[in-house]
Amino acid sequence: MPVNFAINFARATLLVLTLGLTTVAASADDLADFNAAVERAASHNRVADGYLRTGNVDLASLEIDRLREAWTALTERFGGHRPAAFKDGQLYTTTLLKVSTGLVAADMMLQSGRANAARASLEGIRADLYNLRKSAGIVVLADCVRDANAIADKLMVYHRSIDWDNAEQRKDLADRAADYAKTMDRCDGIASPDIRQSPEFRRLVDGARNGLGFIPKAIETHDTNLLQRVLSELRSFDNLLAFRFG
Repeated sequence: MPVNFAINFARATLLVLTLGLTTVAASADDLADFNAAVERAASHNRVADGYLRTGNVDLASLEIDRLREAWTALTERFGGHRPAAFKDGQLYTTTLLKVSTGLVAADMMLQSGRANAARASLEGIRADLYNLRKSAGIVVLADCVRDANAIADKLMVYHRSIDWDNAEQRKDLADRAADYAKTMDRCDGIASPDIRQSPEFRRLVDGARNGLGFIPKAIETHDTNLLQRVLSELRSFDNLLAFRFG
């Protein structure tokens, strides 16, 4: 095991043990700071995942190092002092533990050349944080984007094939498209003013909305080519939303 990795592993393990202490609920005002700290870490998670997806292991490793640093800063402040919104102290502590061990796993997998396994660890971290916030009724933009990604995944089954003579499939396609449009509206409302007004966010959200507007026409005319073009474009917008804001 390389020396630097051994040191990082030891630090992460110590952090995990430290987080095992009982947390004390903090004031409600700490929630915004907690969410901001999570987002700082999450931004490195997204970039690392993007680099792993394109095979750039060196830059992915750098981003995982930055992710670990951001997470260490978060746990030093909130590890034993949880925001009051998280009523379930056990779930809160368990989640922070899982994220810390997930970072160890991601680093180990990357060091051993298992990029796909490292990506799985990073995705597990995102899922754990999503579930923690959901348990407390907290929704941030990243969670809304994750919900949109799940709907898009279901929509994509119709990119492969659709039986236009099947009324249930036509209705299901229409319903899923409507759900995605509603989720885009929700994400637009959740986004902070600076993000909502940014050209990148507007291009992705408005582009997805625009494409969804063609699905009723595709259903009405049984136009498979149009549907496939729309869904291909939607998949691109959805992937970019996940990479940048998810």
